[in-house]
Amino acid sequence: MALRLQLRPGERLLVAGTVLRNGSQRATLWIESEAPVLREADILPPRLVRTPCERVYLALEMLYVEPACAASHRAAYDTLAAEVRSAAPSCAPVLDAVDALVRAGDIYRALRRARTLLAREKELLAHVA
Repeated sequence: MALRLQLRPGERLLVAGTVLRNGSQRATLWIESEAPVLREADILPPRLVRTPCERVYLALEMLYVEPACAASHRAAYDTLAAEVRSAAPSCAPVLDAVDALVRAGDIYRALRRARTLLAREKELLAHVA
């Protein structure tokens, strides 16, 4: 089944490691083969990563978009997730759900679920200032 994407004017998209940018009008794209696809809103650029949970998200992102380097990205994810689990036990339920999806090979859904982890971290850090 094809993936249908509707893009806003100027919106970027990552498809199989290639960045595409939409023109000045809304567009609909159909992706008819299996390829890692991330919309601009779901991409966390490495230069913006500041927190432990953002590092976990970035490791998942890299695992998804660079399957050729899966072993090293998976090792990085495992290490970072263990560190977050140890430092913030309240994040464990979300990490458990993400881990289950990673083990099942559903990296895209793991990445989507990790957004909850970012939100939880934001809540925790709001009380630190």
